[in-house]
This record gives sequence, C-alpha cells and structure tokens, in this order.
Amino acid sequence: MHNKKNIIKTGIVILAAVATLFHPVIALANSGEYGYSYNYDYWGDVQESPDSYTVCKVFTSAELGLDVRLKNPQGMFVNGNNIYICDSGNNRIIVVERVAPQKLEVRDIIDSFKGGSGPETFNNPTDIAISEDGNIFVADQGNARIVKLNDKLEYVMEFTKPTDNTLDPALVFQPDKLVIDTAERVYCIATGINKGLVKYENDGIFSGFVGATPVTFNWTDYIWKKLASQEQRAKMESFVPTEYENIYIDYEGFIYATASVASTEGNSVEGDAIRKLNLMGNNILVQNGNWDVYGDLYIGSGGGYEGPSIFTDVTVMDNDIYVCLDKNRGRLFGYDDQGRMVFAFGGNGNMDGYFRRPSAIEHIGHELYVLDSLDCSITAFVPTDFGNLVYSAIEEFDKGNYEASGAYWQEVMDQNGNYDLAYIGLGRALLRQEDYKNAMKYFELKHDRENYSKAYKQYRKEWVESHIVWIVVIILALFLIPLSIGRIKSLRHEIDTADIFTLNRKG
Repeated sequence: MHNKKNIIKTGIVILAAVATLFHPVIALANSGEYGYSYNYDYWGDVQESPDSYTVCKVFTSAELGLDVRLKNPQGMFVNGNNIYICDSGNNRIIVVERVAPQKLEVRDIIDSFKGGSGPETFNNPTDIAISEDGNIFVADQGNARIVKLNDKLEYVMEFTKPTDNTLDPALVFQPDKLVIDTAERVYCIATGINKGLVKYENDGIFSGFVGATPVTFNWTDYIWKKLASQEQRAKMESFVPTEYENIYIDYEGFIYATASVASTEGNSVEGDAIRKLNLMGNNILVQNGNWDVYGDLYIGSGGGYEGPSIFTDVTVMDNDIYVCLDKNRGRLFGYDDQGRMVFAFGGNGNMDGYFRRPSAIEHIGHELYVLDSLDCSITAFVPTDFGNLVYSAIEEFDKGNYEASGAYWQEVMDQNGNYDLAYIGLGRALLRQEDYKNAMKYFELKHDRENYSKAYKQYRKEWVESHIVWIVVIILALFLIPLSIGRIKSLRHEIDTADIFTLNRKG
C-alpha cells in the first residue's frame, strides 16, 4: 500500500514537471512569440515594454447604431473630428463623428449623389479623401473611376483609366487607394498597374506615373533566365516593380506608400516596406535606426504567424511619428522621423486590441483608429501614461525645449530601462544642451556610433578650447627645452674647447 502511494505521488510530480515544462511553450505560441507590446534592442533581441497604447473601445455596427451592418469595410479617412468609412460591401460611405475616444456617432450615410453621366451610386468604394475645400474624392472601384463630389454631394468630375500606350488595352481600371494634395491633384493606386502611383492634375488629365518601386532580383536567377528556354522563362517569376498596398499624405505634402516586402532564405527580408516620396517620386525616408523599417525582424512561422510583416496602411502624426498597420500579423509598428522603432503591439485574434483582418488605420491627435474588414469593427486606441511620456519627450525636443525633453526621457527610462530610444533621446537632448561628455555616455550605452561621433567631436573641441593655454605652454616647452638643452651643450662645448686652446698656448 505504501509503495502504491509513492508511485502515485511520483506520477503526480512528473506530470506537474511536464506541465510546467510545456506551459511556456503554449503561452508563447498563443501570444505570437512576443508579449502584447515590445521593441527591439541593438542586438535584435525582443524586449518587453510597457504598453504605449490601450484599447479605449471597439465599435461594431451595433455600437454605431447602424441598421445595416458593415460589410467588408476597406478604407478610412479622417477630416477634423469626422471619420469617413468606406463600407465597401454595402456600396456606401459612413460618416462618423468622434465625440470622445469612447464615443463615435454616425452623422451621415452617403450612398448616392447628384449629376454625372454615369451611375449616381457607388459600386465597391474602396477609399476616400476630403480636400481642404470640402470636396470629396471616392475610389469607386466597381465603376472603374474616381469620382469627385462637392460638399453638397453634387457631381463635379471623374478620373478614369489613364491614356498610356504602355498599359494593356484590356486592363480594367480599378482604383484602390488614393490621396490628394493641397492643389487637389490626385495620386492613386490601381490594381494591375505596377508603374507606381497614377497621377492626375486637378483638371482630370493624367500626367504620368510617380514613385515606381525599384526592381530587385538575384543575379543567379537573372543569368539563369537569360540561359533558359522560352518555356522555362515563362514559368519563372518576372522582374517587375511591386505594386503598392496603400498611401497616405502627411501635413507637409509628402506621400508615404506601403508595399509588400519579399522574404528570402535565412529569415531576412528585401525591399522597402514603406517609402516616403517627394515631388519627384524619390524615396527620402530616413532610416537611421539599428534596423530597417519593415516591422518584425523575424519572419519564421510559429504561434499562428508566417512570413514577413505586410504593411497594409500607414498614418503620420504631426510629430512625424508614423504608424504602420501589419495585416499579416495584426500589429501596429510606430517609427520616429529617424526610422527608429517607437513601439510595436497587437496581434491576430478575437480579443480587444487584436485583429482578424486589419485593413486601414487613421489618427486623431495621438489617438489611433484601426478598421477591421473581417470583424467589421473600428478599434479606438488611446496612449497610456508611458506612451504620453514618449510623445512629450519627442515633441519637446522638436520645439527646442531640450531640458524638458531630457526630463521626459529620464521618466521613460525609469519605467523601462531596456528602452533604447530613451537613452538615445536623452543623449540627443544633452548634446543640444552642450553637455557632450554625458551625451557620449548615453550614446555609448546603446551603440549609437553616429551621435557618439558628433558628441565626441564637440567634446574634443570644447576640451581643447578650455585647455588651450596649457596646450600652448606644453608645446612651447617641448620645443624650447630641447632647444635650450642643445644651446647649453653647445656653449659648454665652446667653453671647454676654449679652455683647452688656452692651456695649449700657455704650455
């Protein structure tokens, strides 16, 4: 009997040990490798972080009071406190007012307009933009046009398939995403057109393609394609530019465009996941961070995730923080104007703060709004105290209040000692306050060679200026002492020579 009890106890201990052993693996798989909020350090290791954002509320069709439920919503645009939602499956635009972060109220439903030679209704509208004059531009994909309406919902004009000899005549024009600049020029992403953004002047005339992505290819594949037969070449992947996923125009008029990146063997990624285009269509995105801007660093499968991050949309705040929405992993990645990751959070799932098929992101102030096309909902995020500290530190630095910025970064560091951006931010604040020695210390801790070099150069200059008298004295001493010693030896030699000559004469 006693032996039987021992056997049972031993079995329970073994089962408990096995459960404990496998429990972290199960938790890791469910969480998608990382915690909800995280960042990467200099070495590329994942560092857990306090949440920068928290879910304020998830708005469903019922929460918004809609009689007809949202169906496959695709696009979203913010104009003041109004959020325009492209309810693509129901061929309409929902206008929602942000009364408070936790309160959105439907103000209008746009499903038709007046005038025009074509249909006065939408057919699968996928994106929308509002000009400063209140004109409404809608990517009316099913009707193969971009339609322009005035603020009274009256037809003004439409933008149709570009007249270009390089396009397939059989190609059906399907505008997907669009932005407009202050002059109401239209930039559009169209399905099946990989020459860049389709650009129209404000009078509706097509004026060319802007910002085509550079073609990347492997030299081995390129040589093999040259040597392969026609049948083999037909089966190989063509070296063509990548189509963009989405676009956003910031307050300065620069266009941020997201694109898919190609994964390669060895769990690395190629291509630009996001580009910042100037008027010439050149990519001017700054990437001074330790890692390029493409979301998660590791693309191996596990925990329900497979492949690289795919940025399906981006929004840019007035403090130049841009937030990318990853439709593959259901995450949000924030970057500063130097390309350093500010935060990463989210995941795939049914819980608040997780997504099933995120399709669009927008912001009002620091608040973030994410549209889920499968869940047919809008998730409102508000910054936490930690997130507000980070934003305050960045914004105070931009205003030139370096001492205040440094104080905020110190608070951030106190809450998260593994947050590299806090060390670099504090170092930059000290650098601007001309405290070069301490700035060097913080840059060295986080291996920021570029800023360390700047601080060291200024520190060396400052040190030389403050010790210039001693430096001159030492230089003169190094020059005069040997000269004096040589002169003394020469005089002594002359004296000794003269004495010998005198003795010889007397003798």
